[in-house]
Amino acid sequence: MQPFGHHLAELNVGRLLAPTDDPRVAEFMENLDRINGMGKRMPGFVWMMEGSGEPGTGNTDAKIGGDPQFVSNLTVWEDVASLETFVWKTVHKQFYDRRQDWFEVLGEMHFVMWWVPFGHTPTLDEALTRLDHRKTHGDSDHAFGWGWLKDATLWRSHGCAVAAE
Repeated sequence: MQPFGHHLAELNVGRLLAPTDDPRVAEFMENLDRINGMGKRMPGFVWMMEGSGEPGTGNTDAKIGGDPQFVSNLTVWEDVASLETFVWKTVHKQFYDRRQDWFEVLGEMHFVMWWVPFGHTPTLDEALTRLDHRKTHGDSDHAFGWGWLKDATLWRSHGCAVAAE
């Protein structure tokens, strides 16, 4: 249940199959601005970690562990329903369904959500710490996946297997 005075933060990490300027990931890179722009216009959107602002780069300049192919998406939403609508009921879902075309299968947890107080802007380091906590301890009030949220329903029919969350 969403705590009073809090929004939902999420981090999704992936490792591209190739560098961002490689033709193998070109379709993904060419659509980043469109998908991110749509997300920013969605009801319930609060904040998104931005990259350099260069067209077609999204947030791919925020390297994780110095690896230029590790990319992340860090956003804040008013509530679970807003995030679910964006992820599963927009064109974002088409790109999600094709993630294997552009991303390696990580074989480990790469997604985490947590509650942030209104007005708090999470950092990438904070988000990675939450992800590590979830990897180590599993779902809890501190860090969780879709299955932890009783209000989340769309992921059950539209989403990935729990192991890939």
